[in-house]
Amino acid sequence: MTPKELAKKIRYIQIHTNRKVNDVLAGEYLSAFKGAGIEFEEVREYQPGDEVKSIDWNVTARQGKPYVKRFREERELTVMFAVDLSASGQFGSVSQSKNELAAELCALLSFSAVKSNDKVGMLLFTDKVERFIPPAKGVSHALRLVREVLGYKSTGQGTDIASALDYLGRVIRRRCVVFLVSDFQGTGYEKPMRVLGKRHDLIAVTIGDQLELNLPNVGLLELEDMETGELALIDTGSLSIRKNYERLGYRRTQSLKSMFKSMDIDQIDLLTGEDYAKKLVRFFRQREKGR
Repeated sequence: MTPKELAKKIRYIQIHTNRKVNDVLAGEYLSAFKGAGIEFEEVREYQPGDEVKSIDWNVTARQGKPYVKRFREERELTVMFAVDLSASGQFGSVSQSKNELAAELCALLSFSAVKSNDKVGMLLFTDKVERFIPPAKGVSHALRLVREVLGYKSTGQGTDIASALDYLGRVIRRRCVVFLVSDFQGTGYEKPMRVLGKRHDLIAVTIGDQLELNLPNVGLLELEDMETGELALIDTGSLSIRKNYERLGYRRTQSLKSMFKSMDIDQIDLLTGEDYAKKLVRFFRQREKGR
């Protein structure tokens, strides 16, 4: 993508996603995340009407009379995007690649965060950590994140989600909302994901393409693994092959869902070319109800 094409794409995403923020996501982001975190404020004497579960038993024992802990909601959040830029993200069977979908998603959520006066940051990774952008506020910073996803020239080809999660756990100390955006082609990341999910509000965003789930009947088709370069010739005219391909895609999708559910990690499942804003609204409303 040339600098001119990149600038044009960023401008399109800014206009397109800003409209969605104002028309579709107004209030949804705020309701889903604001007040989700609390921080300690003070200890004071127990007063009639205070909840028993808020009693600080250690202070109560030392003072000889009941004391309660008081907390306040954190009105300012930090939102981090951990974005997978491995070679498989360049694939897209429609007018949009998986990386472009990831960029639009990050733009939409970044502008929602900016509108709520929250900080946003980003970690780009492949089979290694490519770039870390510390959290900051403002529209210009949000646009920088979009520019990085679309224009960054990664040096790695494969996927190492575990290393990315380990790195993020080391550099981000304060609890934040983490959107892990990937097609989850890697393996061996379950343990670091579980650890990070306990410390932060981790949300898995699976980015996929319809062609990864269903094969069209177009005769002989040569497929390439974009991360390894491995080629495979498939006869899509065979009904059994198409059914088996569909079955494998379904099993993989269900396996990811089961894994995230077992870790108590929320998931957003997106496909290139679809209206992702509606899925985000549905996700935000479900989170609000859950809370």
